[in-house]
Amino acid sequence: MSRTDDVVNGIKRMILTGELHPGERLPVEKDLAEALGVSRGSLREGVRALSVLGILHTRQGDGTYVTPLDVSLLLAPMGFVVDLQVEGQTRQVHAVRRLLECEAARLAATGITEQALDEAEALLDEARRILDSDPEQHERMIEIDIAFHRIIAEHTGNPVLAGMIEALASRTVRERLWRSLREEGADRRTHEEHTAILRALRSRDPDVARVRMANHLLGVEESLPGAESAGSGEAAPPAGAPD
Repeated sequence: MSRTDDVVNGIKRMILTGELHPGERLPVEKDLAEALGVSRGSLREGVRALSVLGILHTRQGDGTYVTPLDVSLLLAPMGFVVDLQVEGQTRQVHAVRRLLECEAARLAATGITEQALDEAEALLDEARRILDSDPEQHERMIEIDIAFHRIIAEHTGNPVLAGMIEALASRTVRERLWRSLREEGADRRTHEEHTAILRALRSRDPDVARVRMANHLLGVEESLPGAESAGSGEAAPPAGAPD
């Protein structure tokens, strides 16, 4: 391993063993370098690497701190991996998103609060008004889409799942906007599908919520460029599930 790896692993060990806690400032550079058995240059390189990963944060003139280690922050670099996916792998990314969000809908059906359901309904009410008065506001419709899905993910009771969904959701905006602009009636179909998902959540029915989410996201996948010839290789969920 390089000396930078020694720094990364050493600081990780200090966090895992409780020597360093979320929000705590690291020891001064000289002492920490001696404790880890590295030079100050190697220490700085390791700190920079951990800062990129969202584990450390340097405050100018105040030192370096452990971040709150929020799951969504730590999973954010996963979005960078998604950004690097070459053409032809877009559908695979969306398929992973679908698997995660179907589970999120199932979990949220029994854990989501009435307040969150009301917030989701308010978003859909805004979307309906846009569709009726100014259907060309595609970007705002995408923002509502993301916010709706975020509410569901945040009420799964699983912060890791929510963090992974957040990382993927922000990286699929381009394709979702492409669909919105390309397909006539796509925004209205999305709104209807969101309404069906919300209805299942209000009914506290995990299985229907999962199926409604699957139907919605399969529609997104099938609209992607090249989907006509690619084929997902997966069976669609049963149609006609009760509302």
